[in-house]
Amino acid sequence: MTTIATIGYEAATVPQVLDALHAAGVELLVDVRAVASSRRPGFSKTQLAANLAEAGIEYLHLRGLGTPADGRAAARAGRHDELREIYLEHLGTPGAQAELEQLAAQVRSGRRACLLCLEAQPEHCHRSLLAEALAEHLPLAVRHLAPAGDGERD
Repeated sequence: MTTIATIGYEAATVPQVLDALHAAGVELLVDVRAVASSRRPGFSKTQLAANLAEAGIEYLHLRGLGTPADGRAAARAGRHDELREIYLEHLGTPGAQAELEQLAAQVRSGRRACLLCLEAQPEHCHRSLLAEALAEHLPLAVRHLAPAGDGERD
């Protein structure tokens, strides 16, 4: 069975994220943010891709698998059931389905991949919903990484 990792950088530094990715043997980081910019140093798309390249990890941004604006607002407000509803509806769109298939192809290739988003808690983030949707396409185990030294969440 293939394993996919997920990671949130909310409470982490770039070195902590890179350490967690290396420890998990990640070869491909898939950025699943709709907006790949960040107020946190080093996590905007260009800087993140450069830091990953320097660490020997490939970067792929699949914007269409990010959360729509109304889903991000629900998440910030702690309305996780609403986020789930909005995101699952979004995943049914043709654009999201095309990118989900692109993600599935990357995972099927055997490369160790990790989904990245901001939210530290995977159960409060769309990346967990995305991993569940991906598991409908191929046999998959999900490993939630915690970069700030909190340990893993399986």
